[in-house]
Amino acid sequence: MTRRTNKALVQEAVEDLHRLEQIVTRETLAEHIGLKLSIIDDRLKALQLDGHIVRVQRGVYVPVVRHPPARAISYTELPDGTVVLDIGDDVTHLTPREARTLGGMLGMKAIQASQIDIGHQAAFVSSELSSRMRGLERVIDAIVVRVPEEE
Repeated sequence: MTRRTNKALVQEAVEDLHRLEQIVTRETLAEHIGLKLSIIDDRLKALQLDGHIVRVQRGVYVPVVRHPPARAISYTELPDGTVVLDIGDDVTHLTPREARTLGGMLGMKAIQASQIDIGHQAAFVSSELSSRMRGLERVIDAIVVRVPEEE
């Protein structure tokens, strides 16, 4: 019987808690697996460096989702309206109605992907603006001279 490493325990706990829609912090990990915070901190850092988890905000971690490599996809619409969808080695023939239904479903995924991208861009712009504002405030504080009150 092989003993799992602390790194494997922490990674498994991150995945389990995330799957249960729990916020994963060093404290929740300590409660979940019973390791000391110093060990958890070290293992979280190692898992981040290995690309197995990411820190989404200060002290909050999520596992990195790993999918198999994307397969080649082709779409062909035949004169009768039948759609032939090739995904890797799989070939699917869709009736016009099935193609419309699938299109609607995938259209929602496209909208969702667009919204996620917009959210990421907004967060980046907000962070950049906040950083610049703090810099400007420091410059203003450095050059502002208090004018003595007139007597």
